[in-house]
Amino acid sequence: VPVVGGVVASFSLLETPVMFEAVDRLPVDIVFALFAPQNAGFEHLSALAKVSRLLRDIDLRDKLRANPNSKTLYALLTEAQTMQAA
Repeated sequence: VPVVGGVVASFSLLETPVMFEAVDRLPVDIVFALFAPQNAGFEHLSALAKVSRLLRDIDLRDKLRANPNSKTLYALLTEAQTMQAA
């Protein structure tokens, strides 16, 4: 995306899960979108890897689903990222 200054992530928790032809054949209710400038290089791949690692945590996924408040979701995601970096 030409107008983005860096990698930006958007998180959505869907009220109604959708079938997404996932490998596990389960409906999808947690969605991340990553946006990166055209010259981002590998930054977007690093961000994608972080999201993938975060969402492997079953407890985190359960907490995200149980807390639809945007401030709580942000806290859960940033706390989880900080914990993984340690």
